[in-house]
Amino acid sequence: MRQGEVGGAASGLRERIRAFIVETFFVDGFGDEDSFLARGIIDSMGLVQLVTFLEHDLGIRVDDDELLPENLDSLARVTAFAGRKLGR
Repeated sequence: MRQGEVGGAASGLRERIRAFIVETFFVDGFGDEDSFLARGIIDSMGLVQLVTFLEHDLGIRVDDDELLPENLDSLARVTAFAGRKLGR
């Protein structure tokens, strides 16, 4: 895979996750680095929905020890986490 394709895959993944967040939580206009919890974009129940999306729609297994802000508290963090899990 060429370098540009890797960036394209990550961009496509980011946009798919962004679309889920916008459609599910009725929010828009947030940056990739914005904290979901601090900005009130997603609450604790919303994190359950996000994990369910990752597992069911993207086929990613999220283990209990991976339920951390470092993995799930911004679009950039979720995209990086999902990319690692998918091997992208």
